[in-house]
Amino acid sequence: MTTPTTCAPATGFGFQPEQSIPGRLGRCGVIHTPHGPILTPAFIVVGTQATVKALLPRDIAALGAQAVLANAYHLYLQPGADLVDEAGGVAAFMGWQGPTFTDSGGFQVLSQGAGFKKVLAMDVTGLADDDVIAPGKDRLALVDDDGVNFRSYRDGSKHRFTPEVSMGIQHQLGADIMFAFDECTTLMNTRPYQERSLERTYAWALRCLAEHRRLTAERATKPYQALFGVVQGAQYEDLRRKAAHDLATAEVDGQMFDGFGLGGALEKQNLGTICGWINEELPVDKPRHLLGISEPEDLFCAIEAGVDTFDCVNPSRTARNGRAYTDDGWYNVDTLPSKRSFTPLEADCDCYTCTHHTRAYLHHLARSKELLLYTLMTIHNERFHVRLVERIRSSIVDGDFEAFRTEYLGRYEAKRRSRQ
Repeated sequence: MTTPTTCAPATGFGFQPEQSIPGRLGRCGVIHTPHGPILTPAFIVVGTQATVKALLPRDIAALGAQAVLANAYHLYLQPGADLVDEAGGVAAFMGWQGPTFTDSGGFQVLSQGAGFKKVLAMDVTGLADDDVIAPGKDRLALVDDDGVNFRSYRDGSKHRFTPEVSMGIQHQLGADIMFAFDECTTLMNTRPYQERSLERTYAWALRCLAEHRRLTAERATKPYQALFGVVQGAQYEDLRRKAAHDLATAEVDGQMFDGFGLGGALEKQNLGTICGWINEELPVDKPRHLLGISEPEDLFCAIEAGVDTFDCVNPSRTARNGRAYTDDGWYNVDTLPSKRSFTPLEADCDCYTCTHHTRAYLHHLARSKELLLYTLMTIHNERFHVRLVERIRSSIVDGDFEAFRTEYLGRYEAKRRSRQ
């Protein structure tokens, strides 16, 4: 591993590792971007289509979110990356003042291809199938060594993504941090397929570096956009370590990856172990982002294993279904215990929802199917996740991460189990 460095002033992007968890890979630090710093560890709020569903940009800022992640695939289909570029980039387009991330579109290789309607974090002991597909569904994406052909979920029109296309789209979207185009496999894919996919993703990564270098020079008047390589390899230690090592040392005409994404299917029970394999191979002076994780136990586990940032749609998606996350586990506000409860969703939560409204009111909104429920519940759930990671960061700074994790998860799991 390399020696930590400070922010790269020539680009406006860099990472400063700060205090570490003794005996662990976990740390806190600062990611510097052209649109402001991100104190890590940090939970990155997902705004798939240049909007966090049901929230205003001022709501996102008020709940303490430091950055927003948008989806390159969705914005390519609607309204078009060229339009976003003309608007000044995704942050300006959506009226957000802080840093932004965009993913590469590679996840759609899984979600609409071989793994359509399948779940990433799952237990598939004894199962292996290179052509897994949900019953009654049509495959919308087909992968080859050059790229991916897919049909739009909107109108069925045909499209093709390659590493070069993904880089072009993401440069037009203008996010501070973007990800290399990769193939995201499922845990049900066989070992031989995982090996072939890893070779394909590495070849695509080199093409992303080359195109990123070209577009950065071509768009030299724009703020620098950092490019993260994405580590695949499913549940196999040798593949994960190889992928991490290869991406950490990858270089095309002097261009290297600015950080790394930990991607693909992960067995929940092995999350920390897999993150540890990867992060032991990655340089300490570059940030690491875990894609698609948000459950409290997973946040603690991944941070301990050296992950710096996370994103997930789960807080907002479950909010729209009436689920409230609290330090005592989660519950649904549309159930009978909330009907006459004139207390907030969580007693010590500082979000707008908890300081202004009661569970009884939210229960009423849920039963009445009022749209305001989406806003109020999303504010709370996003604040819960942002605040939890803030507290984890503070515990690292104060040197009591282990004690905080033990106390917090003991309470969270005990209360959660008692509600089941």
